[in-house]
Amino acid sequence: MTMPMTREEVIATIQQAAQELGHTPSLTELKAKQKLSTCVVRRTFGHYSAALQACGLEQRGSGTKASMGELFLDWIRLVRQLRKTPSLIEYESGAKFSSGPLVRRFGGWMQVAGGLMRYAMEQGLEEEWKDELDIVRSYLQVTPMPTRKLPWSSSSDFKPVLKMDEPVYGPPVGPFELLLSPTNEQGVVFLFGATARRLGFAITHIQTSFPDCEAFREIEPGKWQRVRIEFEYESRNFREHMHDPEKCHLIVCWSHNWEECPLEVLELKSVMKKMMV
Repeated sequence: MTMPMTREEVIATIQQAAQELGHTPSLTELKAKQKLSTCVVRRTFGHYSAALQACGLEQRGSGTKASMGELFLDWIRLVRQLRKTPSLIEYESGAKFSSGPLVRRFGGWMQVAGGLMRYAMEQGLEEEWKDELDIVRSYLQVTPMPTRKLPWSSSSDFKPVLKMDEPVYGPPVGPFELLLSPTNEQGVVFLFGATARRLGFAITHIQTSFPDCEAFREIEPGKWQRVRIEFEYESRNFREHMHDPEKCHLIVCWSHNWEECPLEVLELKSVMKKMMV
């Protein structure tokens, strides 16, 4: 009877493979060399990222935060390779990045396929990845996306299916000019413009180049200052778009998810909640 590999043996196996390959091996490469299996990794460390950390190795792609475009390409590459929508285990085993960013972005692994399909449609990638997205579309038609229970939803067990030929909206934000939550930067621009005076801003100029907007803001009663504003759906998009913080005063976004942001951030999602009280 073969004895199961110890933690030390798993670490030694990964480190040896790294030396032979000249880079941090993926779990797929280890399996191809018949050195290590997914079951062994999950039993010993839980997931491959933890195993690499124990080995003192950095997972390829984890040195910097991946953009949405990079995460999509990593995922769609696996769809092409597997000829199916990857499961969480398959993604963790063969992807360049960990599943964490996608899970955090879409709220769970079961929502990832639908979320990335919407991303591909929004970015105009349907023609470039037609064969792969057809596979994903077929998967979504037979596997409805899990939906969170909403306070106004009925108590029936009916599970709605994502319709790929219809737009997707955010939840209602309240009695404002934009009825539903923004799902892109254009929605942020409109919502800010519609509520700017109530927020203490007077807009003087909006442009397509960086920064997006120039406005005056009331700092104290009767005292106003000019402020340069950049609109983003998520605050960290400012960094991903490689904008210069020195040329901007304020990021106006729907969701603030950039903890180390060097600029002031106005998160409209939080503001809307306070305005509804």
